[in-house]
Order: sequence, then structure tokens, then C-alpha cells
Amino acid sequence: MKIAILPGDGIGPEVIAQAVKVLQALSADGLEIDLDYAAIGGAGYDAAGDPLPAATLALARNADAILLGAVGGYQYDALPRPMRPEQGLLRIRKELNLFANLRPAQLYPELADASTLKPEVVSGLDLMIVRELTGDLYFGQPRGIQVNAAGEREAYNTMRYSESEVRRVAHIGFQIAMKRGRKLCSVEKANVLETSELWREVVVETARQYPEVELSHMYVDNAAMQLVRNPKQFDVILTGNIFGDILSDEASMLTGSIGMLGSASLDENRKGMYEPIHGSAPDIAGRDVANPLATILSAAMMLRYTFGRDAIADRIEHAVKTAITQGLRTADIYTPGTTRVGCAAMGDAVVAAL
Repeated sequence: MKIAILPGDGIGPEVIAQAVKVLQALSADGLEIDLDYAAIGGAGYDAAGDPLPAATLALARNADAILLGAVGGYQYDALPRPMRPEQGLLRIRKELNLFANLRPAQLYPELADASTLKPEVVSGLDLMIVRELTGDLYFGQPRGIQVNAAGEREAYNTMRYSESEVRRVAHIGFQIAMKRGRKLCSVEKANVLETSELWREVVVETARQYPEVELSHMYVDNAAMQLVRNPKQFDVILTGNIFGDILSDEASMLTGSIGMLGSASLDENRKGMYEPIHGSAPDIAGRDVANPLATILSAAMMLRYTFGRDAIADRIEHAVKTAITQGLRTADIYTPGTTRVGCAAMGDAVVAAL
């Protein structure tokens, strides 16, 4: 397994180090893993004047999968937009055609009190958001800022989807639903947007190939409300780039902390980039307080979705659950009566549980 390790910025190197501990423990068990490191984001700019250096992109292209920490930092905010760390992340997704983003939201029973919602609303939560990742407003052309005829600045972006873009991510959504509860809710805004009209039509057409999956539709504003009102009604949510960006962050907070959730971004051959959903958190970088579990669970997703090693992924997920059951908590999920530990100690606990 050739894995490109891109630690990134802020707490990225700290949480990546813990996921690498887990992979190395599995390697000692006989799993054949080849890890190669490269810089991305602010670290890429510092090293090569580019948030996605050519050497990093080449390494990522040659790898079977990529494990990413996080990108960004206050010191890069004044850079020209193309040089900012986040542009490296957008570019690597586009360059590798990582069009399907998987964002699970699962609540461990032991962490029900960490959620801001009532335990009876979120207990047993287990849903997956499948977000299209390389189209929509974030990539649509034309875009820009200009001075209009009245002499004032105006900005514009283009929401654009082709039929093939929708169909390929819809297939991913239905295939994942087949392995879960066989329910898929397609979220868009077809009452207002032509792109959403096309989205709904293509999803309905694609659904005919998956008669075992129950398909429903929901407008995005209602979906945002339903995620707070009754999140357990959902199994798989399929949606576009900008709607998925917003809804997946909302869903993540149902679990109590974004430090608990991993993600996957896949191409048509299931090659993927795996990363925690949290940011680089520069304010806590270097203090050994970050939660590494999202990154460790991202490594489990990598073994499951790219390498098809479900049994090993199950082992990692069980080890994370064991550490939680033992009462170990990083600062973001700490509650009175539990044991607060640092980033490295939580990684060690997961390795011990393996």
C-alpha cells in the first residue's frame, strides 16, 4: 500500500503522527505499507513557494491513497488568493479528480453528553453525507469581481453541473446506501435552481439501477432544519458541493466535536484522499491538546474504501471505541468524570487497544 502522507499545517503534523502510529502498529502485524511524506498548504508555500508543490502532486499521483492533516494558518491570510493554503487543497482535489466526498456522522453512545442536542435526539446517530466535490459554485466559470456600469464593484460566481458529474456521484451514493440502510435522500433546491432541476432528474434516472434503495428528495433549507430536528431519519444524504459543505459541518456538530469525524474524497477508481474534517487550529498547534481520533478514523476509512480491507478498518474503529469506553478524552470531548489526555496519549491508547 503506497500512501502519501501530507501533514500540512497547524495541528496537522500532530494528528497525522498519531494516525501513522496506528498504521505502523498494523505494519508490525504484517500489513505492507509504504509511507512517503510531502508538504502541502502553508508548509508547501514555505518550502517551495506553492501551496501544492509539483513534487507533492507527483507523489500524490503515484500513491494508492493520500492521508492529509490540515491546511491553513493566520500567517498566510495576506497572501494572494492563489498562494493561500486552501488553494492547495482545492487544486489537489481537482488534479486527482476526487469528485466524491464521504462525510460520516456517527455518535458514540459514551459521547452523547458532548453533543449540544438532547441525548434522545442524537443517540444512535449514524449517517453518511456524500458530497460532490469538484463542481458547483466553487469551480464554476465565469467568476470574479468587476466594476459595473454604475461604477460599483460587483462579484459573481457560476453554479454549474453537467449530467455526467451528477450521475457519477449519484452512483457512489447509491452504492454506499446499498451497504448501509438502503435509504438515500437527495438534497437540492429544485424549486429555485436549474442546476438542482437537472440534479433531481439525473438522480431519479440513476435510481432505477438501484431498486433496493429507497429514494427521497428534500430541499436544502428543510434538510438543514431536519438535521437538527430529527437527524436519525437519514441514512445517506447525497448533495452538491456548496450544500454538502454546509450540511456536513452541521451534521458533524451533532456528534459533539469535529475532532471525532474523518472523511474521504474518492475518484472513479476509489483512489482517495483521507483527512479529518477539522481545520488546522493554529491556536492550539504544538500544545499536544488536539484530538487525533478523526485522523485515525480517516485512516480506517482509507483501508475500507481504497484498499478494501474492511476487517482491518473494523479493528481500528473498535480500538477507537475502546479508548473512548475507557473514559479517555481530549479537551474537545472532555466532560467531568472522564480522564483528560493529550493528543499523543490518545494515539498511544488506540495503539494499545489494537
